[in-house]
Amino acid sequence: MQRVPGRGVGVVRVTGRSMAPTVLDGDLLLVRWGAVPDVGALVVARLPGDRPLAVKRATMRQDAGWWLERDNPSEGVDSWLVGAVPPADVLGVVLLRLWPHPGRVGDRPA
Repeated sequence: MQRVPGRGVGVVRVTGRSMAPTVLDGDLLLVRWGAVPDVGALVVARLPGDRPLAVKRATMRQDAGWWLERDNPSEGVDSWLVGAVPPADVLGVVLLRLWPHPGRVGDRPA
């Protein structure tokens, strides 16, 4: 993913399979940087440790921060492994998928 500006909108490319089948490796997503998520939203976040930016689902707000989860339990890292993510490290909210199948992407798969 790209370097993150503080506000406005930008584009990120998904790498990895932790959010499949909701978003897939290579998808381009439109992100509103600096937006505060609602529970259930997809977000771009900085996870603890030396990890790249990640797309995750905001599932709960706690005193310590946001609980972020992956949609694919067999791939990737989420709050079950690293704990709650501080609000300052939840960098933006995913608005839409731009490519390869444009449209809304927030819903958890059935």
